[in-house]
Amino acid sequence: MTTKGGLRVGLVQTRTPATHAAALDHVAPPVREAIGQGAQLVLTPECTNVVQRDRAKLLPALTALEDDPVVQGLRAIAAETGTWIDIGSALVRREDGEGKAANRQVVIDPTGAIVATYDKLHMFDVDLPPKDGKPGETARESSAYAPGERAVTVDTPWARLGLTICYDVRFPALHRALALAGATVLTVPAAFTRPTGEAHWEVLLRARAIETGSFVLAPAQGGVHEDGRGTWGRSIVVGPWGEVIARLDHDAPGVLMADLDLPAALSARAAIPALQNARSFVGP
Repeated sequence: MTTKGGLRVGLVQTRTPATHAAALDHVAPPVREAIGQGAQLVLTPECTNVVQRDRAKLLPALTALEDDPVVQGLRAIAAETGTWIDIGSALVRREDGEGKAANRQVVIDPTGAIVATYDKLHMFDVDLPPKDGKPGETARESSAYAPGERAVTVDTPWARLGLTICYDVRFPALHRALALAGATVLTVPAAFTRPTGEAHWEVLLRARAIETGSFVLAPAQGGVHEDGRGTWGRSIVVGPWGEVIARLDHDAPGVLMADLDLPAALSARAAIPALQNARSFVGP
């Protein structure tokens, strides 16, 4: 797909509440704010529809994707305003009915139709080290969520998007595969923990941009949520040369606007054709 001209994007940084109704009330105003500032594509973070770490409360509250009230509300805004909206992820009930949920990115076109979905491939199963005398955080995302099995791109009028979510950023092969499939804009919506965000957030995003010659759009959750979870914030837009185009320097809810010169991705790939120069090799 040819990358065409310029694209104005709006990244919405949220501090999503613990219920769906409150989450829609929280995210709809900044989405409209971004649209009012001329965004042609609006992106929201991971867990846009609910943040609730008590899984005994969370899992029974989840619905199928088409029934989720936040997804329905953002589809209505997309149709009303004629805007592309990328829901960074919605936590939803899986179709197989096996008890685990999906962490699912949802791309909505200006008619309000869902044109692509992507289920997070890599589960955040970690044991973080202690810091400042406090025990490290332990996470087992795989205990509640089933991982996806396929990489996803989606065509827009401006460029092909490659979809990833949060922990996926640590897996370069996924981003390379998306770039080789023609994606020049990579989405990395996230709810990064504060320790890993402080240490790794920006450097990982810039690395993925440089390696693939792509724009990277990373809207984030930020701050201390109702359920006590802390997320890093600092939403950011990175260019294909690894330059920071725009960033928020805080974890409060807000809107980050950026104008993308999309042909710059093709220029970066022509200057350093790493996607073409890679060679297969025999392992050690």
